[in-house]
Amino acid sequence: MYRYHCLNPIASVGLELFSEDYKKVAEIGDADAVLVRSAAMHDMELPGNLLAVARAGAGVNNIPLDACAEKGIVVFNTPGANANGVKELVFAGMLYASRDIVGGIDWCLANQNDENIAKTAEKQKKNFAGTEISGKKLGVIGLGAIGVLVANAATHMGMDVLGYDPYISVNAAWNLSRSVKHISNIDDIYRECDYITIHVPLLPATKQMIGAEAIALMKPEAIVLNFSRDSLVDEEAMVDALSAGRVKRYVSDFPNPTTVGAKGCIVTPHLGASTAESEDNCAIMAVREIRDYLENGNITHSVNFPDCNMAGCMTAGRLGILHKNAKGMLSSFTTILGDAGLNIDGMANKSKGNYAYALIDVDAVITDEVLAGLAAVDGVLKVRRVK
Repeated sequence: MYRYHCLNPIASVGLELFSEDYKKVAEIGDADAVLVRSAAMHDMELPGNLLAVARAGAGVNNIPLDACAEKGIVVFNTPGANANGVKELVFAGMLYASRDIVGGIDWCLANQNDENIAKTAEKQKKNFAGTEISGKKLGVIGLGAIGVLVANAATHMGMDVLGYDPYISVNAAWNLSRSVKHISNIDDIYRECDYITIHVPLLPATKQMIGAEAIALMKPEAIVLNFSRDSLVDEEAMVDALSAGRVKRYVSDFPNPTTVGAKGCIVTPHLGASTAESEDNCAIMAVREIRDYLENGNITHSVNFPDCNMAGCMTAGRLGILHKNAKGMLSSFTTILGDAGLNIDGMANKSKGNYAYALIDVDAVITDEVLAGLAAVDGVLKVRRVK
């Protein structure tokens, strides 16, 4: 019996995918796997029996990735599951920034008791006039699941689209419209584009990547959209530029004291993935990832260990070994298995940074003694008898 715990409410359409071999538990200390959305885990005590954490969403800044890795806890996320919801809000942001829709709504509310509001509105609407997005140039920074959807949809709305991603995946490249111009110099986006939207993960290398120098290259009428993470933009520099009229608008989905209420800022309360469809898709993907790992040992969409997949186990036994990415590890494993009389029928070993994962199928039952021997190897983080 596998046990799981939910740190946040998780869509029932996902939880229903757990079989009768799974039991929901009230305490994290009793769980083999945890599902989480926004709950902060950095100060939590991670139990030694915990095998996996699945984030029902893309961002994992609320999860201590290194601490989990050191304890042999695989952390999953659900890239692309909320992509359409975010994409749609990006276009809402473009329209809000291009046409003073918010100002118009506020005017209507302020004048709701005016019996002649319809007539007055005809005189006032010129104060809320804006521009259309068709025919304008859009720069998309990051061509992952969301960026590709935004870029492709923009071409159908009559926009000229520039895309930048030096690490674009093969799958994303195949899905990208031929109408999107893939550029190699990000400064071209800052200089040329009327709209700039960023869709990259928050990493040390991407923190405040849109900084003062990038902002200085932008057109005075440029509109910058940030539906990824607020720290990707130097928001103090952005607010200064907006105040000085060097940039037209900044649209962010991450409210904070720097941007809320600042001139030229349109801020929403982290609504990008707040759709019923996104929550369902994230829950479904998270549960499937957990089940495949617990039942088959396969890792898909991990953020702290490498992906590794050997489908279902068709032999007598399967081992999953999470370990440091160091020389001689595999030879230690095979020696122990050989000394125990176990023949290896299949093996996959993948690495990712400082960590690695070995998935090994053998032709006989794996004993506790073998598990103990493998666990004693220096650099092994966790050994699991999958079957």
